[in-house]
Amino acid sequence: MKLVRYGNPGKEKPGLIDADGQLRDLSAVVPDIGPAQLGDAALAKLRKLKADQLPRVRGTPRMGCPVAQVGKFVAIGLNYSDHAAESGMPIPKEPVVFMKATSCIQGPNDPVMLPKGSVKTDWEVELGIVIGTRARYVSQKEALDFVAGYCTINDVSEREFQLERGPQWDKGKGCDTFGPIGPWLVTRDEIANPHKLAMWLDVNGKRMQTGNTKTMIFGVAKLVSYLSTFMTLLPGDIITTGTPPGVGLGMKPPVYLKKGDLMTLGIEGLGEQRQAVVPFKR
Repeated sequence: MKLVRYGNPGKEKPGLIDADGQLRDLSAVVPDIGPAQLGDAALAKLRKLKADQLPRVRGTPRMGCPVAQVGKFVAIGLNYSDHAAESGMPIPKEPVVFMKATSCIQGPNDPVMLPKGSVKTDWEVELGIVIGTRARYVSQKEALDFVAGYCTINDVSEREFQLERGPQWDKGKGCDTFGPIGPWLVTRDEIANPHKLAMWLDVNGKRMQTGNTKTMIFGVAKLVSYLSTFMTLLPGDIITTGTPPGVGLGMKPPVYLKKGDLMTLGIEGLGEQRQAVVPFKR
């Protein structure tokens, strides 16, 4: 299934995308697409619905983050071997873990706002993992059973804040609008192999990132298992898993986003995003 939340910010309604690509309203079935709707039993009930009998949503409404009430937005750095190489950094022996503020989460096509004083805002197309069942000290063998599905994420990053203002990356990762997620939450049964997905990102129509999840250093099962030993993962938590090469920081000379730029990005089977870059506004 492709589950969505659509409508104005703060007033999103639950929906799904049917086999013909049409948006269908789920408001009469579930109150939202949040923690209570992400477990295997709840998803099984939604799969039994006859999508063509659900109300069709007309027009092209705004898409919000496909998951409501995200409790934790966990991120993994330097998780692609080719990206580590372009960054001039060694391949990590263990996953590099940091957090993105949940206040940065937004819809996949909402504008990205340059932070006040930013001169090094960058892009990162990433595979997102959505947790469906409480996970604590789970093994790699069983880890995928705790995953509800996957989504496309742009891990927008301010490199000066991230790398030049102390050892913690969080400051450059959680600025407002720095977490576009969606358009869909694609349930795990539809993604046969999350480690074989093409991914790309363009800026102003120029291809910047071309990659594939096959070059991930630590895979989905490893990440879920690893993180569950340091924190309890709860339904609705999202893990963004790292980016392939082609970020602005890695170019010679580096290239960063400016007002008026347009980012477009996507992951095979998980949908596409489109964000205009706008100046800081209170």
